[in-house]
Amino acid sequence: MSAPTGKRRKSRELAMQMLFQADVGKQTPEQVRKSFWEARDAVEPDVRGFAEDLYRVATVKEEEISDLITKHAQNWRLERMPAVDRSVLRMAIAEMLGFSATPPPIVINEALEIARRFSAPESINFLNGVLDAVARSRREPWQPTERQRT
Repeated sequence: MSAPTGKRRKSRELAMQMLFQADVGKQTPEQVRKSFWEARDAVEPDVRGFAEDLYRVATVKEEEISDLITKHAQNWRLERMPAVDRSVLRMAIAEMLGFSATPPPIVINEALEIARRFSAPESINFLNGVLDAVARSRREPWQPTERQRT
C-alpha cells in the first residue's frame, strides 16, 4: 500500500476509515469520531477538517446515500457488500452530495485510488460503475466554473 498523495486524498482516506469503523463497530457516529481521532497522531487541521466534513455529511445523509447505493448497485444488496467497499461508496457519494465544487470525475477517481489501496482488485470496476451511475443520476449535473474551465 502506497501512501496517499495530497491533503485531500488523506482527508478522504481518513473519512473512509471513520465510516468503516462506524460500519463494523457498535458505536454512535460521534463516538466513532472521537475514538478515531484519539487513536491518531496529530493530523494537519485542514486535513482533519475536510475528513470530518465528509464524515459528517455521510452520517447525516446516511439514508439517502444508502438508497443511492442500493439503487445503482445492480444485483447487490448493501449488507452483502464488503464493508470497505460500502465505506468507499459512502465517502465518495457524501462528497458528491455535500461538496458541489468538486467535479464528480475527480471524486470518482479519488475513490478508486483509495479503493486500490484498501479494497480487493475485483471491487474497482464495481465501485466505478456504481459511482458513475450515481453521478449521472444527480438532478443538477456538475458544470465547471469559469475558473475550472481555464
